[in-house]
Amino acid sequence: MSSRGRILVVDDDRLVLATVVHGLVQAGFEVIDADNGDDAILLAREHRPELALLDIRMEGKTGFDVAEYLRDVAHVPFIFLSAFADADTRAKVESLGALAYLVKPLDVGRIVPTVERAIAQLRAGTSGSAGAVSGPADGAAAQPAIDPARPVLHPAPPTGAAVDAGSDPVPVAVGILMHRFSLTRAQAAERLARLAADKAVAPLLQAQRLIDALEELAGTARD
Repeated sequence: MSSRGRILVVDDDRLVLATVVHGLVQAGFEVIDADNGDDAILLAREHRPELALLDIRMEGKTGFDVAEYLRDVAHVPFIFLSAFADADTRAKVESLGALAYLVKPLDVGRIVPTVERAIAQLRAGTSGSAGAVSGPADGAAAQPAIDPARPVLHPAPPTGAAVDAGSDPVPVAVGILMHRFSLTRAQAAERLARLAADKAVAPLLQAQRLIDALEELAGTARD
């Protein structure tokens, strides 16, 4: 299965993580996700992503710690995601050589073009920023406790597959449930089936409802 590129996404807010993963997968990228810095480093070593999106403030290893490893050891370029836009944070971001700096609350509609530009520049062998995008630093979702569950590799849809409402929402909904409730894939699929049965609807429709609810929640957080 081909994809537009392999991306590592790291954020300890599981709702933000699920939202970003969903947006990038629907755009055709293969996504590796982690909710802590230690797992991020292990996954970068194992899967060799083309690009990483890093939250900055996390328990344990911070996004800055991960960025130093990616820059000095793994040689993986990165973009920062952060709710903080103070002068010290910006100075550190610049010193580490990030391709871009996206300020939360995040809009997937802005993240995807930034990732696309970064990948295009990297493949063309050009240097320079992919275009740092700023935004309001308040209103970011609260940070929950770290879950030690193994992160999941999210393959991109097949080339040419629909990414609109006509595409199969079930795998995406299962992934959201896995992230949100720290479930295995089998447990998440079972929960989705139970939700559909409780509502007396098809699993396909319940999956789409779950995705719609997540996107509505993400949009509310940005308002």
